[in-house]
Amino acid sequence: MKKTIILFAVLASFTTSLWAQHAHFTRSGTIEYERKTNAWVVIGKEINKDNEAFMTSALDNYKKTKPQFRVLKSTLSFSGSKTLFTPTESEPASNNVFIISIMPLLTQNNIIYNDLNKGQTIAQKMVLGDAFLITDSTRKIKWKITDDTRDIAGYHCRRANGIMLDSIYVVAFYTTQIPVPGGPESFNGLPGMILGVALPHENVSWFATKVNDTTLPGNTVVPPKKGKKTDNKGFVLDLRTALKDQGPIAADFVRQFLF
Repeated sequence: MKKTIILFAVLASFTTSLWAQHAHFTRSGTIEYERKTNAWVVIGKEINKDNEAFMTSALDNYKKTKPQFRVLKSTLSFSGSKTLFTPTESEPASNNVFIISIMPLLTQNNIIYNDLNKGQTIAQKMVLGDAFLITDSTRKIKWKITDDTRDIAGYHCRRANGIMLDSIYVVAFYTTQIPVPGGPESFNGLPGMILGVALPHENVSWFATKVNDTTLPGNTVVPPKKGKKTDNKGFVLDLRTALKDQGPIAADFVRQFLF
């Protein structure tokens, strides 16, 4: 019996070693993401007693001319411990309703560079046509890994639930086949690349549609350089100043710009 147990242990060790030798891990390349936002719900949440007449009319017009879900595309380039998230150009959220066209959840405002080894983020964010260049530590998210799994863009992923910005609930799916603890926008901190992430209470999600496993040139994953230099604290102060004329929805817009 003892010899049989030893034999099984040796075979198991050999099999694991053989698998590890032939397993392929993606350490450099690009990931294409689609961000989907339930625009009808997002706009509806911003209606209050002070803007009801205007915003209700704007929402009705939006429903007549635009689909319920607004889909935007972006690319994440990664090499080693560095990532660069870049939005793809898209049509404006609305051609005739200014307040909708500046809603953070209906537009893509961020170019985000992460050096995950250093724990540093450099983000270029656009607010009402002005660029800000924000340098600070990488986002801290309290994660709890679960046993749920799903396949995304051909990669086996595991689910994690998290809390960010003190109260925002996050659901993410990451793969250890890409051993880089990054993801779209500023999402990070899991034992592999995040290929899917959702903020259920904010009605928005990011999911990978394609992973390109390729060696990137050395000057591909570099931080943005344009914009007013600041940190997260200074950016919030500037946001509140820039949005002070937007009334009661200003506080919500400030929160959304931090996603």
